[in-house]
Amino acid sequence: MRFAAIADIHGNHLALEAVLADIRAQGISDIVDLGDCFSGPLEAGKTAELLLSLALPTVRGNHDRYLIEQKPESMHASDKAAYQQLLPRHLDWLRSLPSDLIYKGEAYLCHATPKNDNLYWLESVAPEGHVFLKPLKEIEALADGIDLPLILCGHSHISRLVQLRDGRLIVNPGSVGGPAYDDDKPYPHKVETGHPMASYAILEKSASGWTPCFRKVAYDHMSMSRLAKANGRPDWAAALATGWIR
Repeated sequence: MRFAAIADIHGNHLALEAVLADIRAQGISDIVDLGDCFSGPLEAGKTAELLLSLALPTVRGNHDRYLIEQKPESMHASDKAAYQQLLPRHLDWLRSLPSDLIYKGEAYLCHATPKNDNLYWLESVAPEGHVFLKPLKEIEALADGIDLPLILCGHSHISRLVQLRDGRLIVNPGSVGGPAYDDDKPYPHKVETGHPMASYAILEKSASGWTPCFRKVAYDHMSMSRLAKANGRPDWAAALATGWIR
């Protein structure tokens, strides 16, 4: 069994196209999507058209939820920028998404954690803003009751693998479309990958268990950076150009 996992596209249509091409080049046809599909000052409408045509098993991310729960005038700038490009059928698709699902009896999928779509599963944030690997005991507590060998999550945009003491694997494939960002919850902090490439993961099952392969894909990231700048988001422009927040 072999499939690809993508997450956190954030309206980056060019990054998504590049990742899909790379997945095809690996001979893979099965793909799951871990949410946060559209939010951002980029190409939410084009991204929506492509995703809806693929009909991938998809879970709803926190920003996907904001797009269907909040009024446009109350939205954060990134969500509002995406909302203005989305059609009613795109929003209906978001409404149809589950918060979690089980894929082929082997993998548990959610955006962030099973009970909270806005909480990092594998990372913690210190009051001074340092982002670090969460203690294993806390990671395992969030996996309580999930009796599957493979657990997939996104949200932090950081490609990461953690093996639990009972052998289960938790994998974050990284972000297709957002290599860096800043946030103010639970404390002001930055997440920076240090590169502008699109990220995803391939999961393969063998006789010895599941093995993840993290992939980084080059694409025309400067076009997306220029678009973000033209749309009044220099923070996104810097992140897309470099993988750093400047």
